[in-house]
Amino acid sequence: MTREVANARTGTTLPVIGVVGAGQMGVGVGQCFAEAGHAVTVVEPSAPARASVPRRLVQGLRLSALSGRKRVDFDEVISRVRCTGDLDDLGDAGFVVECAPERTPLKEDIFRRLDGICPAETVLASCTSAIPIARLGTASGRPDRVLGTHLMNPAPIKRAVEVITAPETSPATLESTVDLLRSIGKEPIVVADAPGFVTNRVLMLMINEAAAVVSEDTATPAVVDKIFRDCFGHPTGPLATADLIGLDTVVDTLAVLLDHTGDPRFVPCPLLVELVDGGRTGRKSGAGFHTY
Repeated sequence: MTREVANARTGTTLPVIGVVGAGQMGVGVGQCFAEAGHAVTVVEPSAPARASVPRRLVQGLRLSALSGRKRVDFDEVISRVRCTGDLDDLGDAGFVVECAPERTPLKEDIFRRLDGICPAETVLASCTSAIPIARLGTASGRPDRVLGTHLMNPAPIKRAVEVITAPETSPATLESTVDLLRSIGKEPIVVADAPGFVTNRVLMLMINEAAAVVSEDTATPAVVDKIFRDCFGHPTGPLATADLIGLDTVVDTLAVLLDHTGDPRFVPCPLLVELVDGGRTGRKSGAGFHTY
């Protein structure tokens, strides 16, 4: 059965949150819930990635503080997060957010396994960038308890969450998820299920075309991003956004969109593939279209 932990600040109890994957998004998602008082269990198969979680939580908490958000006790937040390599440790989670790499078979396997581990009432959410939620719901065996919670990067800073409902997602699942997200200071925006949903169905095309503009020597990455900032009022340009997301994630997402739509516009621009193959994956590697 699910476990709840006491929140000393409010005197209420909060469900344990499971997070699958300790990548950039997984750690950020875990921070969001830990800051709000939840006990968080992060499952990550890589021992080095697990070991790096406390350090990356400190980095995320510092970023939150610099952004002007309410200050929190770093040690207290970090103490609420435990890391494990065993998916079975999510047996007491009341809500699980899957943040594994953007590979359809991998995510389907995770959802299939979670159904046998988590209590029947546990909601299984995916932070997928593009994979249709209905497909993950089918894999889970509990499609009425599955939906998408596409948090933006960096998760602790961005308030908006694209919430995706498949046809089988129950109204109760949507309602409880929206309430949970609002309780941690997020703004849920509900959309229907489709490959890439709204965000990445549009954004990935823009990034892919911006990369093509650079590869054709029409403009440099700096000029492309400046045009989007100065002409269209975007806070960041498409290539700086791609660097923030991670160019490897962009390529994976384009591949998923191509697979699920058959639309050749989603074939990754060769420059994107070249950068990723060369280890230039964006901010996390220190270089992508721009240098950091």
